Amino acid sequence: MSHQRILFVCLGNICRSPTAQAAFQLLINQRKLTAQFTIDSAGTSGEHDGELPHPGTRKEALRHGIELTHISRRVTASDFAKFDLLVAMDGSNLKYLQRLAPDSIARDRVVLFRDYEPGVPTGSDVPDPWYTGEFARVFDICTAASEGLLAALTKR
Repeated sequence: MSHQRILFVCLGNICRSPTAQAAFQLLINQRKLTAQFTIDSAGTSGEHDGELPHPGTRKEALRHGIELTHISRRVTASDFAKFDLLVAMDGSNLKYLQRLAPDSIARDRVVLFRDYEPGVPTGSDVPDPWYTGEFARVFDICTAASEGLLAALTKR
């Protein structure tokens, strides 16, 4: 498998995408695959630029042994040149990334995260814990989707 560069994207880059980044990082750490991946996260709104992830997000990641020091940033068109795959947390983020993509080749590298989660209907969103407070549930969802994503990437 060649080196893969993955960007996880949600709205504010303080809850879901940092959680996805942490869950995927944990998985590649456990499988000793860190040298084969570069992972990051960003948001579509830019509303929380420069902030650490939500305290609930950081607390849940720490429960799994991952310290989140990521600083929120907005996704940009230049990210399409830096990353092989842009992974959206929900349908709204997916549409935003598809519009932002500079061409059809870049647009084809935008995917919906839960489409990799076994047993979940295609097109399902990762729920936003900002509204629900369900940070543990979101971590579990991101872990399951990360397993599926890693399996898909290692088959390539």
